[in-house]
Amino acid sequence: MLAAAVACGRLGPDLDRVVAISVTDPPDSLEELDTLHLHAVALDGRGDSVPATILWATFDAALLTVVNDTSGVMVARAGSATPARIQASVGDLPSDPIAIRMLAAADTVFAAGPARDSVSLAAKPDSLSDSLKVRLQDTTATGPVDLSGRPVAFALTVYPAPGGGAGGNVALVTSDTARAPVAGDTVTTATGIAVVKLRLLAGPLPDSAVVTAAARRAIGTDVPGSPITFVVRFVP
Repeated sequence: MLAAAVACGRLGPDLDRVVAISVTDPPDSLEELDTLHLHAVALDGRGDSVPATILWATFDAALLTVVNDTSGVMVARAGSATPARIQASVGDLPSDPIAIRMLAAADTVFAAGPARDSVSLAAKPDSLSDSLKVRLQDTTATGPVDLSGRPVAFALTVYPAPGGGAGGNVALVTSDTARAPVAGDTVTTATGIAVVKLRLLAGPLPDSAVVTAAARRAIGTDVPGSPITFVVRFVP
């Protein structure tokens, strides 16, 4: 994504002057204590990049600290219901404010229930496992806080299965009525919890299934505790 600011007023014949600032791929969100390194280029009247000193600033210093106003390095200070706004400038030419969501830090993820289960074919050919649940939290000075609205990626591998990988007659499901043979899904946490189940479908009885769950911070690094491994055995 590119965010650009264009100089106000008439450009006139001077195509060599800086008329726009292009900010390259600003993130949608940051988590507390994340470091952000922004990049931008100055553009002249022809749309070509030109050498220029680009300065960075924030309108919300309580949420985001500018570590270096020329390199674009900033550090998230706190989560907030309102975004932090940043701006680049070249001389008296500013970019439009760029809003970045400020999230509480996801710093721990763990199994919120048993990590092992068994499913019996004797019960019925179309059977569900117990819930495979993970909890995502922010550890604060006053205690852990459950984080909602964060993605957790679940992946299924069935043994044995064609090629020794995902698939077979086991489905990863997010509702008790789902039957599509899904081997991977991303679930959004609700009150800190993300949950899936396994459905044993009709067909040859597999031995077991392994489900991994992983959460990532806004900048793409793994949340400590990832991945979590669940093992479900299938019995006659």
